[in-house]
Amino acid sequence: MKASVRAPFHGLASLAALATATMVANPALADDAPAAQDPAAAPTSAPAVGEIVVTAQRRAQSVMDVPLAISAVSAQGLAAKGVTNSANLAQAVPNLQVSTNFGAAQPNFSMRGISVANEYNSNQVSPVGVYMDDVYLAARASHGMGLFDLDRVEVLRGPQGTLFGRNTTGGAINFITRAPSLSGSNGYAEVGYGNFNTFTAQAAAETTLADDQVGLRAAVNYVKGDGQIHNVYPGGRDAMSQDTLQGRVALRIKPTGSGLDIKIRAYAGRDNPTGAGTIGLQSARAGLGFFDINEKNLGQFRTRAWGVAANVSYELSPAVTLTSITSYDGGSLDMGQNADGAPADILYINWKSNFRQFAEEARVNYSSDKLKLVAGVFYGWDRTITDNDFNIGSALGAGVNGGFFQHFRQSRFSIAGFTQGDYSLTRNLTLTLGGRYTSDKARYRDGYAYLFAGGFGAGETPLATTVPCVTAAGTCAYDPTARYNLDGNNNAFTGRAALSYKWDSGMLAYVSYNRGYRSGAFNGGSYTSSAGINFVKPETVNAYEVGLKGRALDRTLSFSTAAFYYDYSNQQLQDTRPGPVSILVNAPKSEIYGAEGEFTWTPSNRFSINGSIGLLHAKYKELTLQGTNLAGNDLPFAPHVTAQIGADVVLLDSGVDRVTLSPNVAYAGHQYFTPFNLTNAAGTAQNNAELQQDANAKVNGQITWQHANLQLRAWIKNAFNARTYAYGLDLRGAGFPYNFLVQSAPRTFGASAKVTF
Repeated sequence: MKASVRAPFHGLASLAALATATMVANPALADDAPAAQDPAAAPTSAPAVGEIVVTAQRRAQSVMDVPLAISAVSAQGLAAKGVTNSANLAQAVPNLQVSTNFGAAQPNFSMRGISVANEYNSNQVSPVGVYMDDVYLAARASHGMGLFDLDRVEVLRGPQGTLFGRNTTGGAINFITRAPSLSGSNGYAEVGYGNFNTFTAQAAAETTLADDQVGLRAAVNYVKGDGQIHNVYPGGRDAMSQDTLQGRVALRIKPTGSGLDIKIRAYAGRDNPTGAGTIGLQSARAGLGFFDINEKNLGQFRTRAWGVAANVSYELSPAVTLTSITSYDGGSLDMGQNADGAPADILYINWKSNFRQFAEEARVNYSSDKLKLVAGVFYGWDRTITDNDFNIGSALGAGVNGGFFQHFRQSRFSIAGFTQGDYSLTRNLTLTLGGRYTSDKARYRDGYAYLFAGGFGAGETPLATTVPCVTAAGTCAYDPTARYNLDGNNNAFTGRAALSYKWDSGMLAYVSYNRGYRSGAFNGGSYTSSAGINFVKPETVNAYEVGLKGRALDRTLSFSTAAFYYDYSNQQLQDTRPGPVSILVNAPKSEIYGAEGEFTWTPSNRFSINGSIGLLHAKYKELTLQGTNLAGNDLPFAPHVTAQIGADVVLLDSGVDRVTLSPNVAYAGHQYFTPFNLTNAAGTAQNNAELQQDANAKVNGQITWQHANLQLRAWIKNAFNARTYAYGLDLRGAGFPYNFLVQSAPRTFGASAKVTF
């Protein structure tokens, strides 16, 4: 089954031509330059107006001076593109895709074709590292954050195995929140209303307790809305509602003359939407529109996240700064997912996990005329406790419900040392060398699972132990004391080498080699037999990249470009077989190459245009699943083309009132949701042609009226109601009579009012 959008997208050809002509790939889409968050080092040169200062290399630099493929998007840039949560981020970044079977609650990031593929278990980490204020967030359930009161988002494409560490084979995303400025008081309050009875509210307030020394900032975000996918089942709840509450507080202490800068940030949030709209059993789709469902057991996606972090920097001298980042985070998920899309008891899963993590990073920054050096050590620990419940209609026979209960506790420990230096060989030529050694240990403990009778709201009676049990489900007597334990360890050396040349005009060219690594993993999806609980090899990427970025047209055009080639080994994905039995395996070899470009052109203070394009070739060179050779197939969630183009047009500027129109179009090419692509494994009932998404374009826009400290805004997303899927999973190969597809959101629109002070 395919969903396609045939609406014309005349801007794509023009965008591609412009991107090629100007060689564009990684600009800052921003209105002003925010303050750097890490005072470890000053920018090597003062950033031009409109540029963003980033800390992608663990020191403050203008984004145009960083020899990396990086998109830095300011809070204003996010708002202009309608990016309100992390799941929308692909609208602003080339070669970034976001897929999810849990709506916005747990987004799966795919960067340049590298993703979790068909792996959906909560114990697995993303190969695209997600950070908040330089703090790594291990649990993917904590990645579905609402984006509020941010300074900027930095998206680093390509492996970041030196300064960011493990689990960044695809890249890294760093959400930088606003910290107290230590000057005066300020804040804002914004309320909005949209279709689906959606109410939004955001507010932030900052006060300076001692000028240039102590400041406090607090922010809150609230969203409440009805379901966006209509459920025709009598009394059934509509899918994809919104119910979010988040808060954050930041304290900054910078005693005068001490060299200390202390930032303490704490946050907490919860999300309680109804489950995603799913398409499963085809007979249940009779008479339904695309944005309709007929589901008896629509679940709710409950997630919680909280954490505290202390970033302490101490300037020993103008050349040397010490930084310590200490964090402790936690959270949970309790997600009821109807996996049959039907008004019947066929398959309902309750995913339930509890998360904790601690991390400490200590580093030193050294800066001289010739050398910019960062070196440090890292320790991280995270734990996942999982209790999943799989309710399967007729599992024990015709009309006899049953299922499986699964429990395990996973702990991971990571220790690393790293260093990276930029050495000026000449006034214009810089050599970058860096390395990181990581030691990872993992523990799978207290694992057990059993087959039960009942379920779907009824009592569950254990019948047979399935973990530990190496034979077929139901063949081992129930033993409530039986447990399964497993250890896994691996070490890795990753690094970076680059040469960059910066012309006196400011143009920067670079060539680089990066090696990335994603640690080995346990199979969290095996609950019908312990034979499938294994520890697979780590992923590795050898990445080669060239890039060019700079300014032109009297500095009204900023642009950057990159071309890359990846030798990608051991992608971790699921091999799903009848039973159902899911086995975590490695895809031995993949080849990825492509190019991307971004630009912002501001010919006047009344008009600005920005765009990006990503071109991608991502294929398996070696892969066998279910005994089927899949070499030559596309990696899942890896469209060959992604692009976006937007503008900011000032319709009125009287000096008192300013009206700005900001339209944009986001395009994604055809993509597959499964490594099988169109291939069906012999001897199965697979129909993998259902698991793909045609090329589509989504049109968004907003119009804003600014009058002194009052802003009124009207917005629309997916204006032409493009019908697309966000995710697809093969269930036919597991023995079910359907595949599983998740619908994306329909058209939404609304208005808001914001007051700043």
